[in-house]
Amino acid sequence: MTHMSTLKNSFAGKLMEVLDHVEYRRIESSEDMEDVARLRYKAYKARDVLPVAAKNLIDDIDFDDHAYVFGVYYYEELVSTVRIHHVTPDHRVCQSTGIFPDEIHAFLDAGMTLIDPARFAVDPDFELELPALPYLTLRPAIVGAIYFNTDRVMQHVRPAHAAFYKRVFYADTVVPPRMTKTYGFELTLLASRSKEIRGKLMTRYPFFDSEPYERRMMFGRNEDNGSPPLTILPTARLASGGRREIRGQFG
Repeated sequence: MTHMSTLKNSFAGKLMEVLDHVEYRRIESSEDMEDVARLRYKAYKARDVLPVAAKNLIDDIDFDDHAYVFGVYYYEELVSTVRIHHVTPDHRVCQSTGIFPDEIHAFLDAGMTLIDPARFAVDPDFELELPALPYLTLRPAIVGAIYFNTDRVMQHVRPAHAAFYKRVFYADTVVPPRMTKTYGFELTLLASRSKEIRGKLMTRYPFFDSEPYERRMMFGRNEDNGSPPLTILPTARLASGGRREIRGQFG
């Protein structure tokens, strides 16, 4: 084993250990949504990236029927949040559509389906203590891409963060950095080819892996049972262990 692979395995192992103390909650109650709004404001204010119109950090598309707002809880404390949109040719609502409409519609006009993560926010009080949080907060985007079998995972991000998405999620640049009216600063649009990268992503970062029942708990919506599960425990360790066992038998 090379020194570099040892480092990667060590890093992935540390993130898996943090994930052991994480739970996800799908945010649908008004009380929990208020907690998410406060966290969004705190995180954006700390980074000086508040949208130009930042009167209320809860918006209509938080309640869109293709939107899934998640809270990430570490030892039962809310530490980060992200909103995941499942975007289809028949349902085009998402954050990226409002920022880069031509490019998003082009994907959808080609018959593709997308996952669009947005409203990513990490509590600044935990950033130094938990450097794994960006990875674990974005994990539902990968879980959702597998659940819905989407063609792309989109990322509209500040140019300084593009290298992270290219390195971790093998993202391609769709739109180079440009000024956006909504935010008043530059953003770039990236896209990961979710079906193509899945194998190497899970091998390199097994904490993104999941069992089918976790995916159903995160993204399934049963009209007969309207309330989502209170907590969703990650199944990455179980799923990645199963993959290693299969590879051992047939590899």
